Amino acid sequence: MTRDEAESILTTAGEAGDADFPLLEAAIACAIHDYPFRDPEPVRTLARNACDRLAERIGGEGPDDALAETMAADLRLNGDLLHYDHPSNTDIIDVAERRRGLSAALAVFYLHAAKAAGLKAAGVDFPGHFMVRVETTEGPVALDPFSQGRLVLPSELTRRALRAGLTPHVADRLDILMAPVTDRQSLIRLQNVLFSRAIRSQDYDGAERSALRRALLDPEDHRPWLDVASAREKQGALAGAMEALSRARGLDGAEEARRSTTFDRVRMQLN
Repeated sequence: MTRDEAESILTTAGEAGDADFPLLEAAIACAIHDYPFRDPEPVRTLARNACDRLAERIGGEGPDDALAETMAADLRLNGDLLHYDHPSNTDIIDVAERRRGLSAALAVFYLHAAKAAGLKAAGVDFPGHFMVRVETTEGPVALDPFSQGRLVLPSELTRRALRAGLTPHVADRLDILMAPVTDRQSLIRLQNVLFSRAIRSQDYDGAERSALRRALLDPEDHRPWLDVASAREKQGALAGAMEALSRARGLDGAEEARRSTTFDRVRMQLN
């Protein structure tokens, strides 16, 4: 698959409704968009195995136990503590081969298998750490894909929230801490991680790619185009930055003044 073909898949995914969002294939396209011409079959094979094994476990265990045991025990998916910042931990193809990754990358397999098995599960965009919410007969519970899918108790969620800087009256609100996000938003969270890392390392080409993927995945959001423009400007690609700013200006949002100011500043550099 080429980078252009990956962009086409992401464009189609962006146009899909949340209920029909193709999480696994979109995640594969994101990985190949970064590094083209790789074989995505290890991802699909691992995903099929996860679906098959989870289907076998359902009925004999609770949905949260079945999902965690399938992913962490049967398939050996876990977080990479030794090389947390390694790029492989955010790449779904590398994650499938290494069985190690960041929570947001591992969650792709959790969410894909859960949906195929008919479980009610969703990502939780928790501050600083992505988790998976699973609906059980006793209410929703949170699983941590990075720590072998273990159950995260409400008291620990509150402690994590306080450490992340949330105020006490918010840190005690489980309805806020465990608010579910869509599969689209789950994948965008992973692209946000990639963008932040690329900016820190001054890899502006990589930052541009990750921002563009966010723009394609959520075509109604103007903010990714601002990041595309910023990354292109850092590379000296002012015409490309102007194009991205024009895309942002064409979308409604609260930052119209900021977009207009940035647009004018880049335009003056071109003149």
